[in-house]
Amino acid sequence: MSSNEENRIEDGDATQSGDRHVKYLTFVVGKESFGVPVMKVREIVRVLNITPVPNSPTYVKGVVNLRGKIIPILDLRIKLEMGEGVIDKRSCIVVVQLELEGGETGLMGLIVDGMEEVVTLDLKEVEKAPDFGTRLSTDYITGVCKVKGKVKTLLDIDRTVGMDVLSQGVAA
Repeated sequence: MSSNEENRIEDGDATQSGDRHVKYLTFVVGKESFGVPVMKVREIVRVLNITPVPNSPTYVKGVVNLRGKIIPILDLRIKLEMGEGVIDKRSCIVVVQLELEGGETGLMGLIVDGMEEVVTLDLKEVEKAPDFGTRLSTDYITGVCKVKGKVKTLLDIDRTVGMDVLSQGVAA
């Protein structure tokens, strides 16, 4: 893993003792497991009534009013090009804080198919995203790891959704 990739994983996520462990919230999208740094997660809520936003990309489902704050909602399954999903009783919205241009921050809700757990990862266990030898971009992946025998893809949530949403003008 390059030092740049290591810095992307470590930024704001290392425990206070200064060791090389990072906590990730893991969840399911489709049949795959993903994780985002716990420090990026603001809350997890059930799927609320979503108000559509006209002329938005297909993965932008709309906005919700969460305790007086309007938050854009993205369907992570569609954003990751994993097909259209069905919202059921396991589905929920993970509200994350994104780093925007100019040092500003914004909240974004991500529809996921189900929650898994919070895991503490040793950075030595995180492997670099594999090179697929094609035009497939892995810029939004900080790494992959195995937890309890299952592969988890670790997302750089700012790169996964932040820049696209900024260009569409729907960030909260």
